[in-house]
Amino acid sequence: MYSIAELKKGRAIVFEGDPFLITWNQFSKAARQGGVMATKMKNLKTGSVIQKTFQGSERLPPADVGYKKVQYLYGDGTSFTFMDLSSYDQFELTEDMIGEAAKFLSEGQELDAMMFEDLPIGIKLPPTIDVKVVDTVPGVKGDTATGGTKPATLESGITVNVPLFINEGDILKVNTESGEYMSRVD
Repeated sequence: MYSIAELKKGRAIVFEGDPFLITWNQFSKAARQGGVMATKMKNLKTGSVIQKTFQGSERLPPADVGYKKVQYLYGDGTSFTFMDLSSYDQFELTEDMIGEAAKFLSEGQELDAMMFEDLPIGIKLPPTIDVKVVDTVPGVKGDTATGGTKPATLESGITVNVPLFINEGDILKVNTESGEYMSRVD
């Protein structure tokens, strides 16, 4: 059981029967009262975010969240199909369960599925992904890395700003948290 002082960003807890991931926390203490921990938590089953303030003596159980290697097969925009790489079972996750990660998915990609009580409830992206440029304005001789930027559409469907020397077919390293171009992969 976690005390309120142990409720930190990134910690998974069970609250009202559902697993939640703490995305923000702030501890405060008034002069003669016990401490309180204000939190924002994401429901790992539904994807909804709630704000909750816990009082000094409250204790919360940790969520038994595990991870399993999976492969992304395909999606239609509202549901996404994955295959468990150990059992070859297929399962679907909804757009709400995946959230912003959906824009970084490409067919055949291997990821970690977040599991709660042996049920898949979401996916965990790696910090960076390598993805191919499918559409951008051609680079011009003399363009340098210190120049401006231009938009490039990646095979996953998202558009990122890239340096002028990037061409169609190039493989890029993209940060999955910020969605920003990091470097070209040789």
